[in-house]
Formats: sequence, C-alpha cells, structure tokens
Amino acid sequence: MEKYAWKGKIVDGALDEYVKRHDAIWDEMKKVLEEAGIVNYTIWNVGNELFGYYECLYGIEHATRVQRESPVVDKWNEYMKDILIMEMDPETGAQPQLKKVFSFK
Repeated sequence: MEKYAWKGKIVDGALDEYVKRHDAIWDEMKKVLEEAGIVNYTIWNVGNELFGYYECLYGIEHATRVQRESPVVDKWNEYMKDILIMEMDPETGAQPQLKKVFSFK
C-alpha cells in the first residue's frame, strides 16, 4: 500500500473553522475518498501548519486521478479556500506529495 503525505497552512485565526468544517465533512466528499481508495487519513496541526497523511489502497496514481477528476473535490477546495493556503501540484492536481526521508519498521 502506498503512503501519501502533504502539508498546508491555515489562514491566521481560522483553525477552529477548519476543524469545524472537517467535523462536518460532506457525505459526498467521503464517497470520493472511498472511491479513491484513501484510508487511514489523518491531519495534524501545529501553529498555522497542517500535515496530512493517508494510505492508498489502489496506489497514489489512482487516488490523485480520482480526486483530480472529481467535481466534489473542486467544490470542497472552493469551500476551503478562504481558510486554507494550499499550493496544488500542477501535474497531479493534488497537494504536493512530501518525499519520505526516513522510515522505522
């Protein structure tokens, strides 16, 4: 199973709203994540920084393609743009993937 990690930033003072929106994530967005084969998805925060991690049941290429082609993801990104600073990878249309530099067991 391939692993995917990304980073982003929250607009100053918007952490509570960011958490609130994710606590109420749309059912249609959950379905896209499931279709993409995304599991064990977790987002962490420190200050204004975010770190996200998920595993891809069907590979990273499948997960990024499903998200890139989804109008629901486009709608979610539009919904989040007032509180989230996210640079998208122009090749994949997803958050830029962090490169793994260390792994233990």
